This record gives sequence, C-alpha cells and structure tokens, in this order.
Amino acid sequence: MHETAFPPRRRLAAGLAALLCGLCALAAPAAAGAADVSALQTRVADAKAQAGALAADLRAKQAQMVAAEQQAAAAAAREQQLTSLLAVGEERAARLGEAVDRSQHRLVEERRRLRRARVALAQRLVDIYKSGSPDAVEVVLSSKGFDDLVARTDYLRMIQDSDNALAGRVEQVRNVVRHVLAVTTELKARADAYNVRLASARDQISAVRAAAETQASQLATISASRQATIVSLQSQIGGWVQDIQAARAAAAKAAAEQAQAASVPSAQTEIGRWLGGPYSIPTYIVMCESGGNYGAVNPSSGAGGAYQILPSTWQLYGGSGAPQSGSKAQQDQIAAQIWGDSGGGAWVCAG
Repeated sequence: MHETAFPPRRRLAAGLAALLCGLCALAAPAAAGAADVSALQTRVADAKAQAGALAADLRAKQAQMVAAEQQAAAAAAREQQLTSLLAVGEERAARLGEAVDRSQHRLVEERRRLRRARVALAQRLVDIYKSGSPDAVEVVLSSKGFDDLVARTDYLRMIQDSDNALAGRVEQVRNVVRHVLAVTTELKARADAYNVRLASARDQISAVRAAAETQASQLATISASRQATIVSLQSQIGGWVQDIQAARAAAAKAAAEQAQAASVPSAQTEIGRWLGGPYSIPTYIVMCESGGNYGAVNPSSGAGGAYQILPSTWQLYGGSGAPQSGSKAQQDQIAAQIWGDSGGGAWVCAG
C-alpha cells in the first residue's frame, strides 16, 4: 500500500531504542546522533556544492566540444573542397605539360627545317656563284624572241621569289612555335604555382581539422569523467540523506518510547507530542517520512505529502490528483483511514 520516502534503518532504530533506558541515559546518545546527522548534512552540502561546480564545468566542456566538432566538420568540408580544386589544377597542369612537350617537339622540327632551308639557300648561292647569276642583259641577249624573253624573265623572278619565300616561311613558323612554347611554358608555371598554394592551404586546413578532432575527443573524455563523478556524488548524497532520515526516525521513535515509559508529567507530554500532535498518525512517523512537509515528493517511488502516500493508495481512498497536491485536511483524512485499516504496518518508519 505505502512506501516511505527513504529506505528504513530498522537496526539503527532498534539499537537506539534499546539504549534509551531513561531520560538521563538518552541525553548522551541523542547528542552523539545529532553530531552524526550534522556531519552527514555537512557532507551533503559539500557534495552538492562540488556537484554543482562539476555540472557547470561539464556544461562549459560540452559547449566547447560542440564548437570543436563544428570546427572540425567545417575544416573537413574545406579540406575536401581544396582537394577537389587541387585535382582539377593538377589535371590542367598535366595538359599544359603535354602542350609544352608538343611545342618543344615542334620547335625542334621547325629548327631542323630552318637549317635545311638555310643549307638549300646556301647551296643555291654557291650554284649561282659558280654559274653566274643571270642578269637582265643576259636574259635579253639570249632570248629567242619576245615570248621567250617574257618567259625567261618570269622564270628568273619566280626563282628569286621562291628562294626568299622559303627562308621567310621557315623563319616565320619558327617564331610562331617559339611564341606558343613561351606562352604554354608560362601557363604551366602559373598552374604549378597555383597547385603548390592549393596543396599548402589544404595541408593547413588538414592540420586544423586534426587539431579540432583531437580537442573534441579530449573534451568528450573529460565530459564523460565529469558525468561519472556527478553520478557518484549523487549516489553518495542519496545514501547520506537516507542515513540522516533513518537517524532522525530512530531518534524520534526512541524518544517516543522513552517518553511513554517515563511516569513524570513532562514525559507524558512528550509522548503526546510524538505519538499524537497535529497529524492523523504518530508524529515521529510523519517526521521520519517527510519531516512534516505536506508538499514533499519521493522522486524514486512517487509517494507524496506529509504522510508519503503512494498515488495508487491515494486514489484508492478517494483522493484526486497527486497526494502532495491535496489539502492538509484531505491528507489528514486519508492518512487516518489508512491508519484505521492497516495501522502502523502501512508505514515503514513505524518499525
């Protein structure tokens, strides 16, 4: 039906009850128990402060990790882009290199042609020197008529034009080849320089990416360590809180038992305060369960209110909503009904 907000410490309560033989015997153990509770509360406060500092540091580390991951992703994308550009640049440089090779080969061939043409012209000059260069007078005197004169004159002019044209054409082709080679070589040099810059930029981006990935990995390790430490602290805090509640419950129960056994009026008054009081069940049970807080909630079991009633039990006795949301009167009424049906057996703190 009902579970307490904190696991019981029955052996501790029984031990404290056995030691409380009278009001005089109660004083020293109660002081010792208060000292233990105070020490535990100090530990809880210190652990909460440490957990808070770790949580703040964890949030900062996680933010840094996200930033490092984003930087690594951006660097990886840029690295891929530069790699693609470098591949295109290297392909273009390769084509220009082939063009340079072709131009150099053609220049070699044209130089050979020029040398052959020059050799032919030289030989032509030698032949003219040996045979004598025909002049206009010789052509006129040796011609057999006007038609023959015209033919001889045209032939002589054609020979001279052909000799001049041959040397000029070869020289022109050689100059064109030289120009193409120069332009292609310049383009090849520019492409190579561009590729060098691309490769350098890619390597720099790659280094940035690697550094960002390393930083993100380190931050992830630190975050995992921080989370583990926080979980450990939370577990310790939970155990200490349970010990505090158990010590308080044992002390309250022992005080009630001692007051009940005493015959003096002050002891009877104490019994009335712990067994009766403003609650529908003995006060020490309520104090053990919730410390008298009508809005208390047990995060593990869901029990709520001053009497720490489970939601299912609350609804069974006609309650609506959550137990801790009910009014004081409603919580007192349902707790009284539960006590009437089950007695102290419905509360673990009852022992």
